[in-house]
Amino acid sequence: MILASGSPRRQQFLRELGVDFSVRVADIDETPQPDEAPIALAHRLAASKARAVAARLEQALAQGRYVIVAADTVVALGEQLLGKPADAAESTQMLTLLRDREHDVHTGLSVLSWPEDHQQTCVNTTQVQMRAYSDAAMAAYVASGDPLDKAGAYAIQHPEFAPVCALRGCLSGVIGLPLGDLQTLLAAVGIELGAPLAPICQRQAMFACCQASGE
Repeated sequence: MILASGSPRRQQFLRELGVDFSVRVADIDETPQPDEAPIALAHRLAASKARAVAARLEQALAQGRYVIVAADTVVALGEQLLGKPADAAESTQMLTLLRDREHDVHTGLSVLSWPEDHQQTCVNTTQVQMRAYSDAAMAAYVASGDPLDKAGAYAIQHPEFAPVCALRGCLSGVIGLPLGDLQTLLAAVGIELGAPLAPICQRQAMFACCQASGE
């Protein structure tokens, strides 16, 4: 298995699932297309990342069977996209915009199996309610540097800042890899995940796992 992502959070999920994998970071242009909806963007980027890694490894892929897993997370407030902040000022701007409001987190997931050249892509959407954190708490979080590599400028699982007070949907999808969808797409190419999903998910943050509740 190849994970087309440098995200430490996605890598940790696969390790906890007991999956043997290597990492090949997809290098693609992630600029949204004109008038592209957030869900469409997440779908396109996840699928494109898997294809980009397959193209780079074309010679190696011809010598065996591979499964490429790619994902992309898009945070949206309505139709407004909130990507990874460029600096502390942009982090503060995003977190101020999200404070005490609900927004959507769309995580596209794509699984490409080779040599069958079979690809399936889906998008997992979760509604996330941010708490009314103080300016001081926000400033301390921004100063930590943690927001800089995260869409929307926050990590739901951050223990001190704990920016989220409620969600409706998939916790692991908000973190960056929806485990239920991953299980389904891998099963479609003959790979079964042996580890139970809910305990792995719920170790990340104090929210219920949708796999445990049957949602």
